[in-house]
Amino acid sequence: MKPKKSLGQNFLRDTDVLEKIIQSANLKSDDLVIEIGPGEGVLTEKLFKHAGKVLAIELDSALANKLKKQYKDSKKIEIINADILNINLPEILKVETRHCLVSTEEKINYKVVANIPYYITSPIIQLFLETKFPPTEMILMVQKEVAERICARVGQMSILAVSVQYYAKPELLFYVNKKSFFPVPEVDSAVIKISKINNQQIINNKEEVKHFFRIVKAGFSAKRKTLVNNLSASLKLDKKEVEEKLKKIGITPNQRAQELSVEDWKKIAMLIYE
Repeated sequence: MKPKKSLGQNFLRDTDVLEKIIQSANLKSDDLVIEIGPGEGVLTEKLFKHAGKVLAIELDSALANKLKKQYKDSKKIEIINADILNINLPEILKVETRHCLVSTEEKINYKVVANIPYYITSPIIQLFLETKFPPTEMILMVQKEVAERICARVGQMSILAVSVQYYAKPELLFYVNKKSFFPVPEVDSAVIKISKINNQQIINNKEEVKHFFRIVKAGFSAKRKTLVNNLSASLKLDKKEVEEKLKKIGITPNQRAQELSVEDWKKIAMLIYE
């Protein structure tokens, strides 16, 4: 089947990479797994063998129908022909876990293992980090540059890094050469692990979270400017007042946004909020 460029389809063909993904996921026979964009189903087949139940969500109708026929006699796998960004994820999970008994009213245990469409990487990650029932962990194939940005440390931080690390712990597991795909994309890839997901703050206090990200976006508004200048200009605050607030938490006026940790941003947001 010819890959569709409009859907960002680049099919993984490297069996060694597939094995490394499965090993990284550390699947058990009773695990519930969500796969996004199964494509030709090469990873799906591996997940099918190692997990208890697989939900494979595919936007392309032709590919989804092909997989439905392939697994029509199995109760271990369900192919959902839908846009991952438009489905009712909590409802789908609740339906599945009524049979699996791996959940409570507060928590549903599942993993996300996928070679996700690169053009919607950030929205997909955001969806699972902010949903009512987040996964226990995610093993994701993403563009190399995006993987490095997500897993960045203090000194190289970005809005994307802060956005992910606010909720969870990202880790870059290994790189994948672009020749592992068909058709060969223009960029290399990487597999990351996102674990220790805690999004209770967005459920319990949405206004606090909204304020936090407003402050972060203001801080990153101009890359070449100092944190003080960005915050005072974007938030329309007195520059000296901002300087004094930052000094209280040990941040010097000439520091830049990429030099701060998530904890630093939390302290800044709290001070400015007050």
